[in-house]
Amino acid sequence: MKIKHLEPATFVDYPGKISCTIFLYGCPFRCGFCYNPSLVLQEETEDKSQEEILDFLKKRIGLIEGVCFTGGEPLMNIDEEFLEKVKALGYLIKIDTNGSYPEKLKKLIEKKLVNYIAMDIKSDKESYQEVIGTIIPMIRIEESIKTIAQFPNYEFRTTIIEKIHSKERIENMLIWVNNLIGGKIKNFALQGFKNHGVFIDKEYNEEKNTSEEYLKELKIIAEKYAENITIKY
Repeated sequence: MKIKHLEPATFVDYPGKISCTIFLYGCPFRCGFCYNPSLVLQEETEDKSQEEILDFLKKRIGLIEGVCFTGGEPLMNIDEEFLEKVKALGYLIKIDTNGSYPEKLKKLIEKKLVNYIAMDIKSDKESYQEVIGTIIPMIRIEESIKTIAQFPNYEFRTTIIEKIHSKERIENMLIWVNNLIGGKIKNFALQGFKNHGVFIDKEYNEEKNTSEEYLKELKIIAEKYAENITIKY
């Protein structure tokens, strides 16, 4: 498990909890607008050891409540034994995933090694491969969606780029997800794209930030398909 970075405290990554965030290398997607290209494209180096992280967590018992694993795609190389050690310290665990490893996700759920799951749904089914920049069997994405929707604590979320995510495309995406899970999404987040100038595809270096007004317009559409909707801008 190659650990790139540790964010020692965050109030936003784990809903309702004070947590830290661990960033892992590796991702099978090549989304042009990825905000962590160094985790996807750069040569992997173990910048933080598991021992360092565990020592940090032992010192923070009672100060933080949860540990978030993100990337990249953390399920690409996450270490179950390490998760067991984190759980043994009394921490809640949140996994951020793109849904490309449904078998690993199910295994963590079965072993009770995860407390909260957030999955990025990139687009509607028809344009998914185009948006993620590679070919992934859609059955894997759909299996993850169905698995997560049965989990008690979850969130689906979509990073919105105005030139990609038209109102029609977002509605088609939500209809697709509703049909997969047999009802409304429990928690859905609309995340505004922010241009920080470093992306996998340099085309996005000139992309404008998603407007709050457009996110609010999409929220009105999403209200038909999700119970709780959050705008993250």
